[in-house]
Amino acid sequence: MARVPTAVKNLIHRFPRLPQAPTRRHHSGGTRPPAAPALALTPGARPRPWVRALGLVAVVLLGAWLGLLVVGNVRVPVGPMNTTMTLRPSFTGGTKINISPLGALQLDSHIAPVRLDVNVDQLDPERSRALVDHPERLSGLQDEVTEDIARGTADLAVRSCVAVVTGAATLGLLVYRRPRRALAAGGLALGLLAASGGTAYATWNPDSVLEPKFSGLLSSAPSLVGDARSIVTEFDVYQQELARLVTNVTKLYDATSTLPVYQPDPTTIRVLHVSDIHLNPASWKIIASLVEQYRVDVIVDSGDTMDHGTAAENGFLDPVEELGAPYVWVRGNHDSLITQRYLDRMRNVHVLDDGRARTIAGLRFAGIGDPQFTPDRTQKTGAEQSQELAGARLASSIRDQRRSGTPVDVAVVHEPSAAREVDGTVPLVLSGHLHREDTEVMRYGTRLRIEGSTGGSGLRAIEGKYPDPIETSILYFDRDTKRLQAWDSIELGGLGLTTAEVSRHLPEENQPGADSSPSPSGNSPGAASGSPSGTTPSSPSATPSRPRP
Repeated sequence: MARVPTAVKNLIHRFPRLPQAPTRRHHSGGTRPPAAPALALTPGARPRPWVRALGLVAVVLLGAWLGLLVVGNVRVPVGPMNTTMTLRPSFTGGTKINISPLGALQLDSHIAPVRLDVNVDQLDPERSRALVDHPERLSGLQDEVTEDIARGTADLAVRSCVAVVTGAATLGLLVYRRPRRALAAGGLALGLLAASGGTAYATWNPDSVLEPKFSGLLSSAPSLVGDARSIVTEFDVYQQELARLVTNVTKLYDATSTLPVYQPDPTTIRVLHVSDIHLNPASWKIIASLVEQYRVDVIVDSGDTMDHGTAAENGFLDPVEELGAPYVWVRGNHDSLITQRYLDRMRNVHVLDDGRARTIAGLRFAGIGDPQFTPDRTQKTGAEQSQELAGARLASSIRDQRRSGTPVDVAVVHEPSAAREVDGTVPLVLSGHLHREDTEVMRYGTRLRIEGSTGGSGLRAIEGKYPDPIETSILYFDRDTKRLQAWDSIELGGLGLTTAEVSRHLPEENQPGADSSPSPSGNSPGAASGSPSGTTPSSPSATPSRPRP
């Protein structure tokens, strides 16, 4: 009789035997005695296969991670900077460039379980001085940076392979004490890294630099990002952006004690959008700083500057005259007519109401005040209908302006429900009220920009578990077409927090390869006047209802 291998016997005896049918009588006339039932798992038996596989995967992942931590980085000179490149495990992927002490730059460059970290360690004094003293060398900086990045990436790929294989194999040897198992762990780690690299390559998005997210020093962000026109003309090539980023970082380090002044494009109109200040005195200092830093041409306040709209609060508005830019304002549901009359008498303030239009800093604005006055945050009967009626009145006024040859560039209201009524009559409408930032292109082509609370919700910041952030944005308009070119969303930490973040956004029509030529103005219903082509209109999103701020 063939002999059954011992390993097979052990595997068979791990499982309980099924009930047996009555045994047949053998020719010898006897019967075979019933076999004793086998135990499901005897003491000291080997674990099940899926348990062993799970354990091996855990060893591989932990070993690969430890290997990357210990030896998985390379030091690479990039232009005048000395950098360190590292691969790190990540659920979202992407690239993070740490530029200490200025902050960090995050790019959604790829989707993979690994993230590329680039740390700018220091600036080489000799190479930096040579670059500053001889500006003609900047012309070849792009090629130099591209070569440095390529060489560093290749070195990082090799070192990472060695790191994950060594880490996984070493940990496998310590755990299993079998060379064959250790080699299997190393091979599996190498396969996982190769698969991650393939996924990153397949999802690589060089245009991610068009919408970078900065954190750290707020004032350094404009110098790193550049002006609105350079977004469209210079950001379309990834290598060019790398070179320009290196150049600007060089200048920042060379400045030592002071950051270089933001140089705005003379053809760009810069609008600072604020909303829902709610009597926060810190907002005026923040606004004044942004006006100076970004060379703002006009400030637009979409309401709720006050909290109760009483005459006793009017003194809070006095700093508006000293902010350094014209102030366009519409009434919110926490602002009273007393507030409106006080602002209307102030120098350099332009109050918009009843569809009135004003041309300020080259842009034509039209707006209407909130029809509701609810400082106690009550919800009055017919509130939604009154918002829609106010928005319809504003839309009618905007159409009249267009027919008279003075089209409106930007509409301003307080509540988004009123803003939706002007869809198709104006390229852009600004609002607030929700205390959170949002943007969408509505059904008929009008872009709706909802600003967060520039006052961090005022005294209401302490009502929740975490303080609300202070939010505002810089909008960049082309002076010739009056079209929105880009916007920077600015978020500062709320009460007791010291964080700052700036993220750059581009309308769809300004993305590389998009047709940015505006479509002809139309008077037919549903046609946005001069709505830029290349923008994919989205159906109006259903904004969740919430208590009135």
